Amino acid sequence: MKEESFHDALKRYIHRYVLLTYKHTEKYPKHELYGLVLQDRRAGVSVMLNYVEGYARGKLGQINNQYETAFASLKESIYCRYLARELNYILDIDYQEALALKEKIGSMLYGTIEGIKKKIK
Repeated sequence: MKEESFHDALKRYIHRYVLLTYKHTEKYPKHELYGLVLQDRRAGVSVMLNYVEGYARGKLGQINNQYETAFASLKESIYCRYLARELNYILDIDYQEALALKEKIGSMLYGTIEGIKKKIK
């Protein structure tokens, strides 16, 4: 059996994070539909979209820019989850689950970004 590549593993983690985002935002109150629900989902999906777009680019500067945007969206999304926990929309265990996944994704993305920066110099 073929070993999973770094890229495939990162995409798998991000996809799990996006699915978790949708699962958590279903718990938010209806009055947050056009507020926190929309913002959290947009940020969560943006992580994947920017990562995939960056992976498809040809120039290192363009790739790095997309990966940095994906990283920033991840930070935005986890703040939305933190706020949701503080507002009692989700349980602490939900937040901790998202945070653990965010840490894994963030570490992988950050390492990739730093590696590209070294190549650009």
